[in-house]
Amino acid sequence: MIELDDGPSFLPPAAEAALKQVGACWGDEAAAERLVLQALELAPDTLAARVGAYKFYFYRHRLAEALVHAWSCLDWVAERLQMPRDWREVQPRHADFTGLDPMPRLWLQIVIAIGYCQARLGQVEDGQESLAKVAQLDPADRFGARRLSDVIARGGVDPDEDGD
Repeated sequence: MIELDDGPSFLPPAAEAALKQVGACWGDEAAAERLVLQALELAPDTLAARVGAYKFYFYRHRLAEALVHAWSCLDWVAERLQMPRDWREVQPRHADFTGLDPMPRLWLQIVIAIGYCQARLGQVEDGQESLAKVAQLDPADRFGARRLSDVIARGGVDPDEDGD
């Protein structure tokens, strides 16, 4: 398992337990959200708690809240990679974005998540700018930023999906 957090453990046990319980009470959104917030309170500096919060809000279609946590994840990764906090300033020299190192790959995935959320929230120009940055840093398009950008440019229509 790749550990992306600092310190000897991935998450404090109580925070990990809270995140695991989220799925068990998914049908009770308020209870599930309390558990997510509890995990964040117990482990505010861990990537796992931040990603857990992002996923909760994303899958609840609460994209404005998901976006806040995506930005938090991006800050966390940028700090560890010693890259500019402003993703617009990031250049290929800042990390090996074409390699297999998980941190630069995660950075790209987070910027895609930000772009997706922005576009879905009606901030299409900002979303396209985010995706263009990923396309610049990932010329092989391993993470599909170009394809997603094309779908957004077509107003959300994906010609590869069946209309059924």
